[in-house]
Amino acid sequence: MSRYEFVLFDADDTLLDFKRSEHEAVCDVMRFFGLPVSDEIAEKYSQINDMHWKMLEKGEIEKKRLYYSRWEKFCEFYGYSCDPAKVAKKYEECLSNKSYLMEGALDLCQKLYGKCKMYLVTNGNKRVQEGRFNPSALHTYFEGIFISEDIGYEKPRAEFFDRVFSRIPGFIHERTIIVGDSLTSDIAGGINAGIDTCWYNPKSKPTPENMEITYIKNNLSEIEDVVLWGK
Repeated sequence: MSRYEFVLFDADDTLLDFKRSEHEAVCDVMRFFGLPVSDEIAEKYSQINDMHWKMLEKGEIEKKRLYYSRWEKFCEFYGYSCDPAKVAKKYEECLSNKSYLMEGALDLCQKLYGKCKMYLVTNGNKRVQEGRFNPSALHTYFEGIFISEDIGYEKPRAEFFDRVFSRIPGFIHERTIIVGDSLTSDIAGGINAGIDTCWYNPKSKPTPENMEITYIKNNLSEIEDVVLWGK
C-alpha cells in the first residue's frame, strides 16, 4: 500500500507545459491579427497574464473579467487598437489546441498508475484545460479532472478543496497529497485544506519561512518516492 492513496496534481507547469503552450498561442494570435511577433512580446503577455492570475487567487478580479482584462492591458501597453474581447476569444481557441507535457510527467504518471488514484486540479479555463489535457497521454491514468469553473471556487480557497474532496469516493484527508509548482495556489491551498503538500520546485527557488511544506522536490522523478513511501 502506498503512503498516499489520493494524489491531486496541478496542471500547468507541473504536468502540462504551459509556458510552451502560452508562447505558441500568443504568437498564433498576433499573426492572426496582423500584429508583430517576437519572444519579447510573448513574454510581456505572460507577465501580464501571471499578474492577473495572482489577482484572481487573492479575489481581486473575477475570472470572466480576467479573460479579456489581460488582453486589454496588453493592447494598451503596446498601443494596439484591437478589440480585447475578440483577441481573448481567439487566444482561448489557439491555447486549447496546445497539448504539451512537462519532461518526466508521463513517466511519473505511468509509474504511479494502479498504486494510487490521481486527479487533476486546476484554476484554468474549462475549454482550454480539457482541450489540452484530454488528448494527452496522461488522460488515461487519471480518475478525474477538477476545474475551478465547474467547482465554483478557485485554488487556494478551502471551498475549492472541500468540493473536490466531496466528489472523490472514499476520500481520506490523511492519505491525500497535492503536488504543484505554485506556492500561492497549490501549496497554500493544500495547507488551507489540511492535506499534505509537495512543492514541485524545478528552479530551486528559496523556501518561504512562513509555510509548512511537507515535501519539496526539484524533479518530477523524485515525486514517485513521495507518493509511494512518503520520502
